[in-house]
Parts: sequence; C-alpha cells; structure tokens
Amino acid sequence: MKNNIMVLNKNHLVSKHNTLNALRPKEMTLQELRFFSIYLSKINPLDESTRVVKFPLSDFEAIIELKSRINIDDFKLITRGLLQKIVEMPNEYGKEGGYITFQLFKECELTKDENGAWCISIDAHDRALPFMFQLQGHYFKYELWNTLRLKSRNQLRMYELLKQYEKIGHRIISVFDLKKLLGIDGTDYSRFGDFNRKVLISCQEALATYTDISFTYEPFGQKGPGGKILYLKFNIIKNKNFVDQIGLDKFIELKKEYKPDDNATDDDLSPRYIERIQFLMDACENEFSLDEMREINCLMKEKMPHIFYDEIKSYEYLLRKYLEMTRYGKKNGGIKHKFNYFRTMIGSD
Repeated sequence: MKNNIMVLNKNHLVSKHNTLNALRPKEMTLQELRFFSIYLSKINPLDESTRVVKFPLSDFEAIIELKSRINIDDFKLITRGLLQKIVEMPNEYGKEGGYITFQLFKECELTKDENGAWCISIDAHDRALPFMFQLQGHYFKYELWNTLRLKSRNQLRMYELLKQYEKIGHRIISVFDLKKLLGIDGTDYSRFGDFNRKVLISCQEALATYTDISFTYEPFGQKGPGGKILYLKFNIIKNKNFVDQIGLDKFIELKKEYKPDDNATDDDLSPRYIERIQFLMDACENEFSLDEMREINCLMKEKMPHIFYDEIKSYEYLLRKYLEMTRYGKKNGGIKHKFNYFRTMIGSD
C-alpha cells in the first residue's frame, strides 16, 4: 500500500461520490469537513493503494487549525475524534428503515520520516472505500481551493450540494432535506425567515465571494399550511467574480502564521481576530452576530482562561453550551432573548 505523501498543488481536485455527498456526517466540525476534502484531493480515485495519506505534522496542525502548542496526548484525542466520525446510509432494506453505519477513517499513525520529522498517516475505513475509489461515473469534481476560504460547515456543505448539480444548472430540494444535508437539526430554524437569514443568505454571499459558483433561489411548488415554504429551487451560476484562488500551500502557510494574541480585546478588528470570532460563531450555528460573539469571546477570556487560548476547546465548549441552550428551549417553549440567556450561561460557569 502506498503512502500518498502530501505534495502541495494549487489545483488539487476533489472527486466525491454522489452517494457520499448525500450523507450527513455526524457532528463534524468545519475543520474536519475541510480535512476530508483535502484527503479526497490527495488520493487517486482510480488507485485504491493510495488510500493512506501522509501529512507532515505541522501541515496537519494548520489544516485542523490548532492554534496553540499541543502534546502527543492532545494529538491522540484529535485523531481519535477523526476515527469516530461516521456516516449513515440506507441499505437494501432502506424502504423499511434498514441502514448501515460506518466510519470514514480506520487508522491514524504518528511516525517520523527519514529526516526525523513527525508525520501523521491517515487510512480510510474499508467500508468507505467503494465511495472513494469505485466511482463509476456517479461523482462530481471540484478544485480544492473552493473549500479553503469558507467559514462554516453550512457554507462548505452548500457548495458541495450545489456543485454536484452545476452541469444541470439547478437543484430542487425540500427545506427539510436541505437542513438534513447541511447537518441542521430538523427542528432548528423552524421559521423560514430565520433559516433564510442565518443560513441561505450567508451561504449565498460566501459562495459568490470565495468559490467558482454562485446561486439564486426561490420557493418552488405548492406551499404548506399557512403558506409555509416546503421546497426551494436553486439556480446555479458559473461565478467569474470570485477572489483570487488560494492553493493548499498558501492556506497552510497562512494558518501557520497565526499566533494567539494575549492582548486581543473586543475592539480588535484584525483579520486574525475576526477569523477566530467567525470560527466561534460556527459553534453557535451563526445564531449570534459578530459583535455579540466578540462579547462572548471576551467573557470567556475573563471567566475561563484555561480554555480561551485553545480555539478547539473554545469551539467545543461553546458548541456544548449552545446545544444545552437549544435543548432547554425546546423543552420550555422557546427562549425569548437567546443572546442574553447564552451570555448568562457562559458568565455563570
């Protein structure tokens, strides 16, 4: 089996099976979704022996966006998390509720190369191989750079869901199925106006700015009770106005340059600081504005400095608290002032 050693190339191609694109990865962060795209760009879909991809440790750190120095035990937790990512799909009994669940990756190994530099090797799970190497025409392609500047899971998934249909020029999908494919709980954004403002418009702006496609959308077909929008039609347009492409090498270089600023405050508008805030916004499903998240960020720095300087831990903490707030709201008929409630949760920890 070949070790597919990472060679940086601006025009890496991702080949993704249509079935794999229709799956909902369980609890994957933006960094893990991005890593999966990078993994797919490094294998040869016609050669199963390329299933093992080897990353220099420093590149792996940049891709996963580890902002502070971590030790081997921390890496064990991170790679264990990658190995626990699963997908679920119907089997031959799918019409009766049958399904199969399997992992995307089966093995991570930390080794040293011939120069004594640490490297991480990632191997795909055997059950996932048919959806990575036996494509048989049921797949689509895109250049990797399209996913590197996107700022949230919703944006990355929306790009892939529409890119698959680019040649057709449009995609008609139910709002329920779209939420599922984006990884959004079916009961979240129950009002279409919230879904439109916090997800659709955000994705539309991001794709038009950073990728090779843009889109418009409109309600489609009959509406539900009370005029509820049930289906959407997306018109997919070749985008010629995106910003300069960023290759994987430049992306890694930019991520390595980041250094946490001990003196960053809520008045800091530097690109690096804003990038952190946008990352944390994703943990809260973009529920709160940039200014509100800057306030939460400062509150975390004051109340919990032990996790503040680790962005992954900060992200996971906010995600946990946001889900806790969401569950409380569902059980108690909603929360009127979500930001105030969330801020009080953080401040009381």
